[in-house]
Amino acid sequence: MPDTAMPLPLSPPGLLRRLGAMAYDSLLLFALLMMLSYPYVWLTGGAKPGLLVKTLYQFYLLAICFLFYGGFWVRGGQTLGMRTWRIRLVRQDGGPITWTIALKRFASALLSLLCLGLGFLWVLYDSDKRAWHDRLSGTKLTPLPKK
Repeated sequence: MPDTAMPLPLSPPGLLRRLGAMAYDSLLLFALLMMLSYPYVWLTGGAKPGLLVKTLYQFYLLAICFLFYGGFWVRGGQTLGMRTWRIRLVRQDGGPITWTIALKRFASALLSLLCLGLGFLWVLYDSDKRAWHDRLSGTKLTPLPKK
């Protein structure tokens, strides 16, 4: 007789799985930031830039980070690290991520990080294993089954 039992729902990804995906993504992002920093280095010629130029450069790097994450989240809900660790980002209702939601999540994740990472560590205490930026942006990470 064939087994017709429904598979058990997978538990939300914990902190280690999230950190694993973040580690993969950070390698890709750092390489991208280094490549896209070349114009800044070329324009400044190694001279010490003024406050305005330095501030614009920092916003430029922040925009690249947002476009990196936001682009992946909006187009399929997964960064390359999330694909490796079988995690997908969805709205709380299970729908796809929009650019507005991606911006809220990115800004909230910065807040989570700037508070000494407490927003990320919150996963250890939250009953749904959601970080601050998950809650603030109305998103959640869902695990994907092995193929």
